[in-house]
Amino acid sequence: MLNPNAIISTHVRLVPPLDRPVAEALRAEGGLSVELDEGRRVRFDPADPRSPGFAQVLDGLSELKRPVYLEVDPATDAIERLLIPHVTRIVDVGTSEGGLSVELEYSHARHELKRDNPDFAELADRARAALERGQTVILTEDDAHDIIDIRGYTPGPDDAPLPPWPRERLPLEFPWWKRLLDWIWRWPIWPWWWFRCVSKGTAQQIFDAMGATTCPPLTVPAPCIPFLYPDDGCWGRAHEMCRLMINMGRKPRKVWIQGSLHVSTKNNPNCAVNWGWHVAPTLCVRRGWFRRQQMVIDPSLFTTPVSQATWKGVQGDPNATLTPSDASIFYLWWNETDPTYVKTNAVLATYRLQLQNRAIQFGAPPYAYCP
Repeated sequence: MLNPNAIISTHVRLVPPLDRPVAEALRAEGGLSVELDEGRRVRFDPADPRSPGFAQVLDGLSELKRPVYLEVDPATDAIERLLIPHVTRIVDVGTSEGGLSVELEYSHARHELKRDNPDFAELADRARAALERGQTVILTEDDAHDIIDIRGYTPGPDDAPLPPWPRERLPLEFPWWKRLLDWIWRWPIWPWWWFRCVSKGTAQQIFDAMGATTCPPLTVPAPCIPFLYPDDGCWGRAHEMCRLMINMGRKPRKVWIQGSLHVSTKNNPNCAVNWGWHVAPTLCVRRGWFRRQQMVIDPSLFTTPVSQATWKGVQGDPNATLTPSDASIFYLWWNETDPTYVKTNAVLATYRLQLQNRAIQFGAPPYAYCP
C-alpha cells in the first residue's frame, strides 16, 4: 500500500500569499498553510527550521505550475517531507540488479524501482502500463533516485502540453559518409579554423565565467545555473552556457555521452550520481602552431577545461559513446532546438528548486563526508 500520509497535488497555493518575509508569515496569527487539490490544506510547522525553505520551494512550484509530493504528520497535518516529482513520459523499462530501471523523457538520471520497495509490484505494473500507452505520469523519487510513486496525469487547460508521442529516436552517431563530407569540407580551410580557436588562458577565463554563475544552494536566485545539482538537467545547463558563450563572441559546440555512467561527486548526499547520458559545451582551444583541440566546459564535474577523453574518463564507462553537435541542439535525440531559450529557462527553474529543496533537507552541498 502506498504511503497513506503522502499527498501528490498538481496545484499549489500558499495561504496567505507570500507577500512578506517567510519567517514573519510563519509567526503571524493563523500562520502559513498551503492549499492543494480539492481544497485540502496542510500547514507549516513554525518550530521546524525547514519550514521557511519549504514555503519558498512551494511558492516556486506554484509559479511554475508544477506538482508536489508531500508527506504530512497525520496528527497535525504539518509538512514533514517535500519532493519535486517529474511530469514526464516513460520511454523504457528494463531490468536492473536491484529491480527495474526506468528511463524518462527529458531526464539523463538513472531512475530505479527497487525490488525491496513494498509497493514494487504495483508500481512496476503502473510503469509498464504507462510505457505501453505513452501515458503522461507524475513520478516521484527520493534523492537516491529510487522511485516511490507513479501515477497517471492528464494536463489541465493551464498546463503546458507535452510533445507528441511516440518520437523516433535518432542515431547517436552520424553516418560515416556525413563525417567524411564534413572533414573534406573543413580540410581546405583548416588553418583558418585554428585562428578562430581560443588560447588556453582564454578558455580558463570562459570556464571561470561559467562557474561564477553557480547557484547559492539555499537561495537559488535566477538566472543562476544549478551546477551543484549534478543529478539531472544537464541539457538545460549546457544550453544556457552556450548562450552565455555566444554572447561573449565565442563559438561553442556540444559533446554528448551515452552509456552506463557513474560519477563520484561531493554534490549529492549519496556521494555519486548515475546517468544514462550527459552533455556539456565544448570550445576549440589552440595547442601550439596549427594544432587545436575541443575542450569540454563542465563546472558540474571539473574546475578547468578538460579534453573529451578526460571528461569521458571520469564518467565510469569506458564503452560510452561520444557524439558532437552544434550548440543549437537543445536535445540531441530528436534534434530539438530552443532558439528562444524558453525550454532552457524552464529546465533551469525546475532544477534550481531541486537544489534548494535538497539543501533545505540535507544541508547545502558540497558534502564534506564524501571522499
